[in-house]
Amino acid sequence: MHTIPLPGCTPTPLAAYLKALGVFRILSQQRPDSTPRAYWQGNTFILSSALDRDALLDFLIHHYAPSPLVAPWNGGSGFMDGEDEPVISSVTRSLAPRFKLYRDIIKDTFRVLDELGLTATAKEIRAAQEGRKLAKKAKDKAAEKDWDEKFKIAKATFLNAKALLLLRCRNCFPEAALEWLDASYVLTEEGAKYPPLLGTGGNDGNLDFTYNFMQRLGELFDLADPAASATPGARGLLDNALLATPISGLSSSLIGQFGPAANGGANASTGFDAKSTLNPWDFVLALEGALLFAAATIKRLEGTEPGQLVYPFCVQASGSGYGSSAPIDEEATRSSEIWMPLWQAPIRLAELQTLLAEGRAQIGKRPVKNGVDFARAIASLGVDRGIGEFQRYGLYERNGNNYYAVPLQRLRVQRDSVTSDLLAASDGWIQRFFSKAKAAKAPGSVARAARRLEAAILAQCAAAQTGHGPTTQELLASLGDCERALATSAKWTAKNYLKPIPPLSPAWIKAAATADPEYRLAAALASLRLWVNKQFFPIRRHLEPVKVVPGDSAWAAWDEDAADVVSSDGDATALLCAIMRRRLLLAQKLGGESWPEFASLSAWPADIAAFIEGRFDDERFIRLLWALSLVVFRDNDGTPQLPRPKSDETLPSAFYGQLKLCFAHRLPEDRKVPVTPSIFHLAASGDGTRASEHALRRLHASSIPVAHVHIALSGQAAERTAAALLFPLWDSQLAEACKPVARHLFAQPTQL
Repeated sequence: MHTIPLPGCTPTPLAAYLKALGVFRILSQQRPDSTPRAYWQGNTFILSSALDRDALLDFLIHHYAPSPLVAPWNGGSGFMDGEDEPVISSVTRSLAPRFKLYRDIIKDTFRVLDELGLTATAKEIRAAQEGRKLAKKAKDKAAEKDWDEKFKIAKATFLNAKALLLLRCRNCFPEAALEWLDASYVLTEEGAKYPPLLGTGGNDGNLDFTYNFMQRLGELFDLADPAASATPGARGLLDNALLATPISGLSSSLIGQFGPAANGGANASTGFDAKSTLNPWDFVLALEGALLFAAATIKRLEGTEPGQLVYPFCVQASGSGYGSSAPIDEEATRSSEIWMPLWQAPIRLAELQTLLAEGRAQIGKRPVKNGVDFARAIASLGVDRGIGEFQRYGLYERNGNNYYAVPLQRLRVQRDSVTSDLLAASDGWIQRFFSKAKAAKAPGSVARAARRLEAAILAQCAAAQTGHGPTTQELLASLGDCERALATSAKWTAKNYLKPIPPLSPAWIKAAATADPEYRLAAALASLRLWVNKQFFPIRRHLEPVKVVPGDSAWAAWDEDAADVVSSDGDATALLCAIMRRRLLLAQKLGGESWPEFASLSAWPADIAAFIEGRFDDERFIRLLWALSLVVFRDNDGTPQLPRPKSDETLPSAFYGQLKLCFAHRLPEDRKVPVTPSIFHLAASGDGTRASEHALRRLHASSIPVAHVHIALSGQAAERTAAALLFPLWDSQLAEACKPVARHLFAQPTQL
């Protein structure tokens, strides 16, 4: 056995990938005695067989028999246009044994066209085209109009008979031709459907793949020679196609959607424009490889809808996860994605055909629908085992109405606990949200949030092999963006029967953690909760009109009677002060004997100092608070404390210490300070001096040993200090923050 690396066969562009499969397929079917196997190693296709490299190249040059590719249902296939018939005739006149099957299929094609009367229709079409040219040249408007009408009638006749032609081709062609027919179209109850890899039945716009396939064969082989020997430059072109050896003199033909960079055009070179460049072997072998992707239709027994087109590893397009992403990429008629498998263990052709025939990718028990789903399936091992990586391609409209196979990203098959476990718990909600958010009349904020969530999911799946951190946090924050968009579009949300995001697992806290004050403070504040008159009040109830029920079966629902929601517009100071005012009212309902502060996570004094002093990203904090408020915390759930900041970071000011002692849930020796709203209101209004005076009087009246120092403070510093009172502190953190102003109170060690 010989192991032959083929550096010219790479995962990108799509033509190079299909070329690799084409070589493998040809060798396996036409030289099965060589027992070929193949696999991918990095960016190179590796072929193992009984043939060495020279023998492989010699076989392709002297013995390769092309697959019979015909598409009589297309106008540019050579069967409808008289000018193209010489290309077909050159194949049918060839006496070479390697073209015998091709000749037979072409004869069968003409016979089917004759039986359906389409040969006469084709002549009428050609006559109308020729008459129109002559009339236009003679400037005879009446004759030109008459020929136009005849052309339309003949064209309509052909289109009406097209469905019958597709059926007759399947019924009449020999078994050897069915591989091409299965790959190019599928007949369903709704009519013919065309797999995206081969355009619309073997053509991309005006570029017919079968006609160009015959042309490229004419460039590689001397069809007039009885042996169809290779043309003088065919061997050098083959070396370039498979071994990536340098070569000059490539043709200026088009390769279509399979190799966008080779099609030339604007910005394709150092000048203003560039011609297309094509190695004929690239096109021929790519189409040979495309035959492995045969489509099928399925229909669930319990379903009532017509059959659905199924194509290996092909899903609906997701306009996210790449630099040029845009919603319009999902709206085009033929937009789709194909995730090409890359495997690292040698396999036979039969195993590859089985793999492609199954094309399995699912999330849980449901099949994937789009590119985002496919990435999640890869991260949850919901794909066929044995595949190491996938190369993602998007078939999108580019350069006018042309479709190009755009390489988007490459993902390794590796399980990611965030997408496979944490995100999977919200899968039902996410699917319904996406279906509504991408509708035509969805609010802009909702549509933007959906795009951001898609991009975050793809980024998380791509980062699974290198770790989480920022990508997981962005994913969690994107869920918060979606919830915020729904809450601010209440009428649309209610009309579309969209529910709030179900409460998330506390495991999100650790998975999304980063070492910054914005995240730590948002997490601590999100864990703050309270029961008042048998009603549960998490921070989430202040951000949106929801009712949340905690516990092992936690759930959330919209609450039209919610009266505790505050505006989240503006900066963090305004938001926290607004929430603090609502919490003061709740404290009064509980009697006001002490500040009610129950939290699973504690804030750190150094982070509070960063917030008060403005060394803080307010916008990011608000976004994280919306996201982390979706997490439902449970009593004694063992939520781990987030890592503390660096020991050399500063602590909050003495002014904060004075005020926080008045709003502390628990003090040493069970001391209590009655809730005094005026202290907060003075500080929130910017009058820190009077707030300090009121705080000292309240503390002395409650027998709290505190340094009697009046602090003159005003403006933004006082306002942000008032807002910071909302952050919960556990005993040791409270002692650390307040010990400078109440040293004797915290003389004894405190416990967490």
